[in-house]
Amino acid sequence: MKHTDNIRVDIGLLKNYVDKKALLALQPEIDRVIKSIRNKTCAGNDFLGWLDLPFAGDSAELRNLDKVANEIRANADHLVCIGIGGSYLGARAAIDFLSSPFDKLNRKNKIIYLGHQLSTDYVYDLLRMIKNKKVYINVISKSGTTTEPGVVFRIVLDYLKNKVDAKTLAERIIATTDAKKGALHDMAVAEKYRMFVIPDNVGGRFSVLTPVGLLPIAAAGFDTHALLEGAKSMAQLCRDNDNVLDNPALTYAAARYLLYNKNKEIEILSAFDPGVQYVGEWWKQLYGESEGKEGKGIFPASTIFTTDLHSMGQYIQEGERNLFETFVTVKKMKRKVTIPELAGNKDGMNYLAGMDLAQVNHQAYRGTALAHFAGDVPNMTITLPKKDEYYLGQLFFMFEYAVAVSGLLLGINPFNQPGVEAYKQNMFALLGKPGYEDLKKQLTGK
Repeated sequence: MKHTDNIRVDIGLLKNYVDKKALLALQPEIDRVIKSIRNKTCAGNDFLGWLDLPFAGDSAELRNLDKVANEIRANADHLVCIGIGGSYLGARAAIDFLSSPFDKLNRKNKIIYLGHQLSTDYVYDLLRMIKNKKVYINVISKSGTTTEPGVVFRIVLDYLKNKVDAKTLAERIIATTDAKKGALHDMAVAEKYRMFVIPDNVGGRFSVLTPVGLLPIAAAGFDTHALLEGAKSMAQLCRDNDNVLDNPALTYAAARYLLYNKNKEIEILSAFDPGVQYVGEWWKQLYGESEGKEGKGIFPASTIFTTDLHSMGQYIQEGERNLFETFVTVKKMKRKVTIPELAGNKDGMNYLAGMDLAQVNHQAYRGTALAHFAGDVPNMTITLPKKDEYYLGQLFFMFEYAVAVSGLLLGINPFNQPGVEAYKQNMFALLGKPGYEDLKKQLTGK
């Protein structure tokens, strides 16, 4: 399918805070940041591998990935993806965005997520559910020592050992991990699991276009080649066009930075389609983990409208005025649903009869954007021409490029996450991990 359009960013309802003149005034700073990215002299320059992922083209690894994904679709009742953070959010965002919400009821969506939390009930219920099912396991971790996925992988592995023989078990486990080292890599080699590689120069939250995201997305039946083509088109645009007004990633990054400097410290990513919910969850990790450092950064939150207009809508309209909003909309939906006429017009809604439901939803978006703007919540809109793999690939790369630029504008390293380690160290100590005895004494003494 030929795609002739690109994602667009509309900043019309940022006026009074950000306009084209303000964006152009920031161009020299944008140019400085872009130069540091291209020259690989920026902070965190050893984690810029995500820039090149869309240009990988056909490769032996991608062909093997397609083969394994086809095997899973043909043979498995479920693929259990074990990972946390960037090891599962990108895949889940894509699969939820591209799926019908009712695919699971129809047994079309075979993906189950595990290892992103430590709920006993969740794990117990999953084990009960797969008792008589044929499952494949995709365990995703660069190190293999992250507690959440490591613990649940151990539990699931032990459970399945009592269900299938060792050869079958090894055939059904796929490890996505480091190419040469780490606990999971070494286990995979010893147990003869199939392996896919997480590149050394790609951080977890930027890994959706590596096998971390691509294998589950392909196993769910979606076109990863179209996803990569969409990402490539946006990456090429970012290589070729540095104009802050013409490049949607730069427009978005610059607008956020200018709003932050005007005390708009919370960004709400809002959409009018429940399929965007996990895109919002992926985006929250990408931006929160990339920018929230050194006492700086915009706090990322997300909502799904019109649902949340009947809860969070009140706060957004009239609460603290430190908010701005980014809407994600789709120009053309896949389906059409026409509103019927009701005899007697007892609900007073016959004025909507004959309209496509998408028209009503679109006017709800417009009305919300205007109302929030009037309530001093400046907002911008990212519009995808269609809801498909190609434009989702564009969106993924646009957000990644934009957070690199906006993080560097803030003067921080957008590619590390030192703060994430704090809870891990405390948890290791409290659980009695060898080597953490002194820290345990400090914590239990508190």
